[in-house]
Amino acid sequence: MNEYTKYRLETATERVGVSKLMLDCGHFKDSINRSYYAIFTAARALLSEDGVAFKKHSAVISYFRREYIKTGIFDVKYSDYIGNAFEFRNDCDYEDFVFATREEAETQYQHAVEFVEAVKNYLEMI
Repeated sequence: MNEYTKYRLETATERVGVSKLMLDCGHFKDSINRSYYAIFTAARALLSEDGVAFKKHSAVISYFRREYIKTGIFDVKYSDYIGNAFEFRNDCDYEDFVFATREEAETQYQHAVEFVEAVKNYLEMI
């Protein structure tokens, strides 16, 4: 694993932890934000291992889906996880009068935990 990959995995793991802290404190929108960034950063860890970098979130997501979902490396549910997390995060961060529930935040947190773990396991195998 290269240094960028290791750094991004550490950052993704840290963001999962912060998501849990925000969830436990009742800051559901902030928890959703950190869950998304944990997933996004884990996806970027894969890209860094491939020697690829993008500035736009949509480009990272598109590459992940093309190279890791369509090829069967990762289950299709991870495509849903990253897509839904992106949408939830955008709504929470940019829309007025969005009220995130504990259930939504818990779901996003669990998806982030699972996504980051799947990426770690994959990278340890290659």
